[in-house]
This record gives sequence, C-alpha cells and structure tokens, in this order.
Amino acid sequence: MIVRLILGDQLNEQHSWLETADYKVLFVMMEIKQETDYVTHHIQKVVAFFAAMRNFNKRLIDLGHRTHYIKLDDTNNKQSLTDNLKSIFKEYKATKFEYQFPDEYRLDQQLLEFCKHIEIESKVIDSEHFMTSRTDFTDFFKEKKQLIMEFFYRNMRKQFNLLLEGGQPLGGQWNFDKNNRNKWKGSPAIPKPYTPKSDQLLELKKTIKTEGVKTLGSFNENHFLFATTREEAIEQLNYFCTHLLVHFGTYQDAMDTEEENLFHSRISFSLNVKLINPLEVVQTVIEYYHQNQDFIELSQVEGFVRQIIGWREYIRGVYWKEMPNYKTLNVLNNKNPLPEFYWTGKTKMNCLSNSITNSLDHAYAHHIQRLMITGNFSLLAQVDPNEVDAWYLGIYADAIEWVQLPNTRGMSQWADGGIVATKPYVSAAAYINKMSTYCSTCSYDKKKRLGEDACPFNSLYWNFLDEKKQYFAKNNRMSMMLRLLEKIPIEELVEMKERAYKIIKNPDAF
Repeated sequence: MIVRLILGDQLNEQHSWLETADYKVLFVMMEIKQETDYVTHHIQKVVAFFAAMRNFNKRLIDLGHRTHYIKLDDTNNKQSLTDNLKSIFKEYKATKFEYQFPDEYRLDQQLLEFCKHIEIESKVIDSEHFMTSRTDFTDFFKEKKQLIMEFFYRNMRKQFNLLLEGGQPLGGQWNFDKNNRNKWKGSPAIPKPYTPKSDQLLELKKTIKTEGVKTLGSFNENHFLFATTREEAIEQLNYFCTHLLVHFGTYQDAMDTEEENLFHSRISFSLNVKLINPLEVVQTVIEYYHQNQDFIELSQVEGFVRQIIGWREYIRGVYWKEMPNYKTLNVLNNKNPLPEFYWTGKTKMNCLSNSITNSLDHAYAHHIQRLMITGNFSLLAQVDPNEVDAWYLGIYADAIEWVQLPNTRGMSQWADGGIVATKPYVSAAAYINKMSTYCSTCSYDKKKRLGEDACPFNSLYWNFLDEKKQYFAKNNRMSMMLRLLEKIPIEELVEMKERAYKIIKNPDAF
C-alpha cells in the first residue's frame, strides 16, 4: 500500500496524483491539534480549513480514490501529524510513503526528519500549484544586490506571456500602480460580497469548541466569505470578474468605515489552500478583460495580475530563500507588547477599531488595512515582531506562514532590514485620511500632533523616525522625512516623544 499525505493547504484537484484512481494508493488527510494549537487561530479560519478538507476528501471518494480521513474528534486521533502517520502505516501495512512539498518550513522540516526514521521508502513531489519552484526566485536574483519585486514581476509576465503585445507590455507600461490609489467616496456602488453556503459550518464550529481548541474572533455563517470547494472558488472568481473587476484597480487601496470588502476578490483563501491555482486565476481575469474592454480599463486588471503573479510568487520566493533565519530577524530591535485592543477592537482610534473589528468579525481585511493601519501602528509602537507575526498568522483565514511571514516581518514591520521593502511603510494620519473615511468620524484630530485629542499616529510617527533614524541614515527613500524631522523645533519634538511614550505604554489613555 502506498500512503500519500495531503496537507490542509494542498487541496489541488488538478494534481497529477489524482489522474488515475488506484486501490493500492491511500490518500490520508487529518484534522489535528498540532495545527490548530501552534498559534491561536480565528474560528472562521479553522472552520474554513476543515470544511475545505472534508469537501476535498468527499471529492476524492467521488473520483474513485481510497482515503483515510481523521476528524478532529475521532477517538483514535493522536493529534500529531507523525504519530497519526505511524498508526496508518501499521494499519494498512504501508510499503511506501509519499507527500507533496509543504509550503511551511516547520512542516517541511518535520516531514524530512520523520522520513529519516521510517523503515519504508519515502518520496516527495511538487504540489503543482505555484508558477515558480522553490528555487526559481533564488536563481533569478543570484547576481542582483536587491530583491526588487518589479524586476521579478516583469520576468513573470514575459515567461507566461501575460498582458503582452509583441513582447511588450499591453498599454505601453508594465505597472499602473499610480492609478490604484484612489479614495472611495460613496460611488460607484459596491456589490454585495460573494458568500458561499455550506451546511457543515455550524457543526464544525461546535466540534472545534467541544474539543477545546482555543480560537479568536466571531462566527456568523451568513457572512462567511470563504469558498470551501473548487466549484465555489471558481464561482467566486467569476463573481469578481463580473461584478468587481471594473473598479478593482481604482479603489484597491481605499478604506471606508461602512464597507468591509469594497471591490476585492476575496479569493486568497481559495488560492492558498490550492482549490484554484494562480495561473488559471490571472488567465480567467485577463480573458474577461479582453472580452469586455469597452468598459474595463487595463489598469483595473494589471493591478490584480501584479498581486497574484508578482507579489504572491515573490513573497513565496523570499520565504524559501531566507528561512529559517528570516523568522528571527528584528533589525529595529522592537520589543514592546502588542496592545490589547488588537484582540478586541476596542480603541478610540477609528481606523484601528474598524480594521480590527472587521478582522475579528470576518477573518479578513484587505492589504492596505493590514499594511497601513494595523501594521503601521504596531511598527510605530515598536511592537516585538514575534507578537505581530502571531497575530497576523492567527487572525486571517488566508494566513499560512509562507505568505504571512515575509508580508508581516518584512513588508509591514521592516524587521528584515529591507529585504522585502526598500523603506518602512509607516505614516502619520495624513495618509490614512487620504485613503479612507476613518478620520472623519474619529474622536482624535488628524491634524494635531500634540494635545489629548491629537491623533496618536502623528506623535508616534515622528517619535519612530527620531528613535530609528540611525537605521535609515543611508536610505535614500527616507532622506526627505529625516530632513523634515530635523526641522521640527526641539521643544515640540520632545513633547511629541513624551506623548508617544505614553501612548505606547497605554494606548487611548490620552
């Protein structure tokens, strides 16, 4: 008997393993506390993973494959990946063990070590999902001093012939990012989000609670955003093309107090558990654009394609190039604790209250909420990146370490010293006001630096630049802000720093 392991984020129905059913092959999947408990996850994240796994197992059976599925509450579940595998090997008299490359370093090492000590033959193969291999990224940047995403993105466009005409970029330019920075002011109307339905969500929620799995966040099955079958994932992608793509690029960085999803696709969970693959996603979107060029602009499409084939594949490349050391990086030596309101959403800062509450309610927030609201504040407050990592990894349904870690520790917290981002993504209130409606109804004054009603982001911003200026002295992209810092009267800077210290110690106290 050949035992083939399928992890919870390897639900790839198009994998070559599944081309032919063979009774001598046993597919194994398992719900285990090893994976639910290594960090505190959002309840919707755990439910989404288990629902998708159970649906995939059913699909395998329908296709004629033989499976062994271990549920969380099965009495023989040892709650450990390797302990369960040992029992399965014994039960089925396994002669060979096969698995797909895990996308998380922790699991990769666990299985490598496990295979050293088993008596049967083992084999590992590709997950057949990503457009690049683990090593393509490292090879591409071998001769380059910096890991510039734009160079990688253009190469991907050329390699897969996407949005090209005669070998050149469609529209005469590679990147329309400048067209993607608009504030949404109440129109055009935002369609309701695609919400897949499932009759097993409440049952899974009950099981997770009964089995004592600690989770965070809330759960409402009527607002569950995550596709848990390939069919639903394709429907969600098509819904994006039909209803949201037309305005996606224009407002992809916008934030609003009354709108949680705006024009985002919300397919990241489906992508990251491999119900759909990145190439089919961008090809679907590009094909829809070509069929509807009379009302969809190229900038809407390019912004989306860049996120998928540029940023997503780039981030994975960084992860496998830099691990395991990457997880320990803390270049700015930030050590402060994560504020309690990250777990409750209870803060007078309207931008943080909205973004965190949305995250707690839906296990989702779009990239600018993550980067320029929650990530921005935690960096300005000089929070320990380990605590920031744990929060991001737990709260978002699409968060798997390969994508979460470089985005958080690198892009968001600059703890990697510039491997991912050439400058720290920090801002005072002005940027938040420019891109959102949060400031208009906030109890703090976005324009004030000092005083009890002054926006905390303002004093935190200048304090951060002052405290970390030695790290940015040779960074050309930070030179303008450091010159502005030098022009602040010393008395005012001292007052701002005192206020910043008080905010860090006790946010919302003033």
